[in-house]
Amino acid sequence: MKKSPLRDLRDWLTLKGWYPKTLTGKLTVYIGLLDLALWLVHRAKKFFQPQSDFASGWLFFLTIVLAVFALLWLFQWARRTLMWRLRNRLLVTYVFIGVFPVVLLVLMFVVAGGIFAGQFATYLATDELHMELHRLASANHTLMGEAKGLARAGKLEQSANTLVDPEIAERQFPRRRVTLWYRGKGYLLQGQQGDTPLPVPEHAKDNFRALVVGDGRVFLRAVSRQQVGKDQLILVSSVPVQKELLAQMAEQLGAVNLYPPATQKAGNENKHQGSTKLRIQDGREEQSYVALDEADKGGGAVSAGSVPPAVNFFDWLPPFPTVPSFLHWEDGQSERGLMLVQTRPSQLYSRLFEAMGKNASIAVVVLEVIAVLLFIIELIALFIGFRLTRTITRSVAELYDATQHIEKGDFRHRIQIRSKDQLAALEGSFNSMTTSIEGLIAEQKEKQKLESELAIAQEVQALLFPREVNQTESLEMHGVCRPARTVSGDYYDFLQLGLNQIGLAVGDISGKGISAALLMATVHAFVRAYTMEEALTEATIGAAVGTSQMALSHPGEHLPPATLLALLNEQLYRSTPASKYATMFLGFYDGDRRRLTYSNAGHLPPFLVSSDGSARKLGDGGMVVGLFGGVRYENDSVDMKAGDIIVAYSDGVTEPENEFGEFGEERLMQIVRENSSLPLPRIADAVITAVIDWIGGEEQPDDITVVLARAR
Repeated sequence: MKKSPLRDLRDWLTLKGWYPKTLTGKLTVYIGLLDLALWLVHRAKKFFQPQSDFASGWLFFLTIVLAVFALLWLFQWARRTLMWRLRNRLLVTYVFIGVFPVVLLVLMFVVAGGIFAGQFATYLATDELHMELHRLASANHTLMGEAKGLARAGKLEQSANTLVDPEIAERQFPRRRVTLWYRGKGYLLQGQQGDTPLPVPEHAKDNFRALVVGDGRVFLRAVSRQQVGKDQLILVSSVPVQKELLAQMAEQLGAVNLYPPATQKAGNENKHQGSTKLRIQDGREEQSYVALDEADKGGGAVSAGSVPPAVNFFDWLPPFPTVPSFLHWEDGQSERGLMLVQTRPSQLYSRLFEAMGKNASIAVVVLEVIAVLLFIIELIALFIGFRLTRTITRSVAELYDATQHIEKGDFRHRIQIRSKDQLAALEGSFNSMTTSIEGLIAEQKEKQKLESELAIAQEVQALLFPREVNQTESLEMHGVCRPARTVSGDYYDFLQLGLNQIGLAVGDISGKGISAALLMATVHAFVRAYTMEEALTEATIGAAVGTSQMALSHPGEHLPPATLLALLNEQLYRSTPASKYATMFLGFYDGDRRRLTYSNAGHLPPFLVSSDGSARKLGDGGMVVGLFGGVRYENDSVDMKAGDIIVAYSDGVTEPENEFGEFGEERLMQIVRENSSLPLPRIADAVITAVIDWIGGEEQPDDITVVLARAR
């Protein structure tokens, strides 16, 4: 099959090492090609139709996506290629530890200094504003004292115009409007042409002073109230915040921009057509229409001052905002406005240290010297870090080269030790390790040989367990063994004794591993040999176990379970070491009579679970086989009904423990009862699964064997 040109190109790029291997790289290439194709179409469309804007949005979107994927691809390449070497990793670590904290500290210093400088600038501006307001309130209080004296003397109406000297007042407070209210009549003590007495709302109490918004403009206003007899004397002074006033406050600061609240009170003002305001004079109320001037049309915003020239390259500061509070004159509600102050750090520095005079330059020099010293210390620390990195990475590189020799099978390679530090000790340990690797390899080969032999033993032992169980008409059987190790010391078997007769054998060999497996094979061979041999003579048996253990009454009958256990005991006692023994449960089931005849040699008593859920133990055990000679065993029998289940098991089922205790016989019986209607393999699987779950993540402590038989 012929390859396509694109596949040939990809193979060629792969051979050169230029074809991306990661999913991110492939997506980056594909998106880049798509972006390039779309850009070519866009330029072609633009060439023929200059007014066309074909696919410009998609082109911008794809370019952004391409940039994101390209950055991810670059990061992956840097981490995979550049960061593979320990030297580069340590260098990056030193940069993060030694350089980045300094950069972050400098950045934090710059940001904090900028915030502090901006806050200081706005503080100076607002402080100047509050000082002007305080000065206005003081002057208003002084006038109130004079007006109160005239009112008490009854000369206020004749002498009201003499309270304020126009020339002095204009020099102190340009464009100030002063209104005096007494007995419902307003007196304009100072003002511009066309000004009328300023109404005073109820919320403006005595000693009131605030930055207020009225008629679309910003004012500094102060109110004084005094009680003269039964009448109240009210004096209000108002100075518009204009460019001249703001410039006077910003003279030694910079540019100041004041923006009052943008909201306008409905029914009080009309920004474009003028404003309607309430005027009280001679006890009468009337409406007066006042057109807004150019300042009003700007929403009351006032700007003044200019940014001082920069002293050096770093003498720069962005405009800093603050939100002063403005009161609406009509209803007294407070609302936030905006003040922007733009100045130079050098200007703030001169204001901050103006009390120190020439000594301020000394503080600057000291700070600069400290900064230079810290910078030199930082460079020295980086140089020492790089030298230490070189020392460490050289040893690591030699260790890596040595591992490459070991990987190729060259165990004669040794590292040349140049220093006497911990890395040198590590290199010496590596040299010592290579001398012992050959011995470890030899041991590994022996271990593999032993494991191979164990695998063969496992296969052989698996042949000893019943592979195909011949079920009878009256009894169904199933057994399973789960070894704790490679081979098992547990034993079970189903013995075909006759046309409708079955033998059940379950045992447990002392110990674990190979020795237990070998003894298990001996027991298996013995039981098979004696149960399948017919017509044994009474004399032969009597010579082995004594006449009291004889149970044959007619030729052709099988040995009873107790006789067979006695023979097995004598055989094991004579042929095995004293420490070796086994437990055994042996039962013969007669399907015609539905009777199980059994004997127990130290094994855990099986259970007979009836179809109604009740359970009984079959025997209480006896002496184990193989430990003492001349031991006698007893036969017992039990009749079974259809549905009754015999449950035989090893101690690996009931004795496993966890934090809740042993698995136990009760839990085993409960599982059998709950699943008694299921096939026997399903019941056995349920038991083994429950035991494994009970053990949890721990190692299986013993072999697990379960044998089930159910009468039909």
